[in-house]
Amino acid sequence: QVQLVESGGGLVQAGGSLRLSCAGSGGFFSINAMAWYRQAPGKQRELVALINSGGSTNYADSVKGRFTISRDNAKNTVYLQMNSLKPEDTAVYYCYADYGPGPARVRQWGQGTQVTVSS
Repeated sequence: QVQLVESGGGLVQAGGSLRLSCAGSGGFFSINAMAWYRQAPGKQRELVALINSGGSTNYADSVKGRFTISRDNAKNTVYLQMNSLKPEDTAVYYCYADYGPGPARVRQWGQGTQVTVSS
């Protein structure tokens, strides 16, 4: 049904910035939350940032003060602005959407986009 397409990943030097985008297609209705997760080699997938329907945000401690999640409702797009990047931020970043009312709740993942931060 709804498709999530990430973009904006790439290779950057430590201290640099990237902005990831996640565009939804197929129609988003009753969005509960959207989030960014990441998974580095040999590690579990972890929540990086989340924004709920009311605009409240949550961040992993490791990215607080450096990353910002935002949403453009008109474009059905969620962003992750990543500043002061560190090598430990290197991972595949996945967009996540949680939408629909409780009885019809749907959770979907994007395909992922690689972020590599060099020393």
